[in-house]
Amino acid sequence: MKLLHEICSLPTAPFAEGAVVRYAENFAKRRRLKLSRDEHGNLLLELPSRSRGPRWVFTAHMDHPGFVATRMRGTRTLEAAFRGWVFDEYVRGASVRFFSGGREVTGVVQTVKVGTERPIPESVVVRVTGPVAPNSPGMFDLGEARVKGNKIYSRAIDDLGGLAATFQMLDDLRRKPPAAPVAVLLTRAEEEGFVGAIAASLKPKLLRKTDRIIAIETSAMQPYAQQGAGTIIRVGDRTSIFNSQLTYFLTQQAEALAKRDKSFKYQRALMPGGTCEATVYDVYGFTAASICVPLGNYHNMDRERKRIGPEYIDLNDWRNMVKLFVQVARNGHTFEPGHKPLKQRIEKRFAKLRRFL
Repeated sequence: MKLLHEICSLPTAPFAEGAVVRYAENFAKRRRLKLSRDEHGNLLLELPSRSRGPRWVFTAHMDHPGFVATRMRGTRTLEAAFRGWVFDEYVRGASVRFFSGGREVTGVVQTVKVGTERPIPESVVVRVTGPVAPNSPGMFDLGEARVKGNKIYSRAIDDLGGLAATFQMLDDLRRKPPAAPVAVLLTRAEEEGFVGAIAASLKPKLLRKTDRIIAIETSAMQPYAQQGAGTIIRVGDRTSIFNSQLTYFLTQQAEALAKRDKSFKYQRALMPGGTCEATVYDVYGFTAASICVPLGNYHNMDRERKRIGPEYIDLNDWRNMVKLFVQVARNGHTFEPGHKPLKQRIEKRFAKLRRFL
């Protein structure tokens, strides 16, 4: 829980993920993990392994919809770009907080310039309480992570909550690394159209074509995928369906874990609230699947109250996501491409009933 609280309290925005990068660097150093980066600023943390088998890569993005400071006009007026997908009606008049050179500067959005293709802000003018340096990230002023009941609330859980789960997995695995190699890929600017993931796929310095990729998300909850019902094996998103063989393997591992651990709960669903990085990896020929938890107030939009609000997730869903990560990592070496387990199951049924054909 410490990791979840700390990481979900970090400031971040697309193309301004510096605080998250520094946290990841310190995490890797303290745990003596191998840390690599590509020319685009994506990071890869790897557990020590002597195995030459295919690697399991759990990937999360470091950004969240927010503001990036452009320039000051005088001493109290700030121009800033808006990065990510939030309807303009929620942004107008919103309270914001910028993180600039170790200082926190509050403000209120005065005007919003909307794009021509959709009602999403391109830039804003903010009345601020002090100067803000260019390229400083800004977020909706909703406070750091805090626990209330069995939920955690924060200004940014998508996808810092998913990132925290991968770090917790690394902590749980590092004293006794699994048979298969395991790594965590952290990408930039997902909220601006998977820019970091695309860069990592076009010229894969950090990825290998043999990797089994699990894209981690906090995805807008659906009527059939509610909070408290467990972590979700995400079979697809708004755009595509993910790798069938890998998704079936995740389901097998979830079923095995549920038999052993009666507190573990999981769901399996298509989550069409948005498109996730698994689609990108699939497009570029990687074997990719996805795991997520249901998210409330997706992108800080409180649809019931029609205003900006903190994102939130169920803590047990998050704990169950970490449990599934560990289960998959520890048994990753047993994965066999070609749907062998499912073929065996189907053919066993066929052998029993073929005489009736």
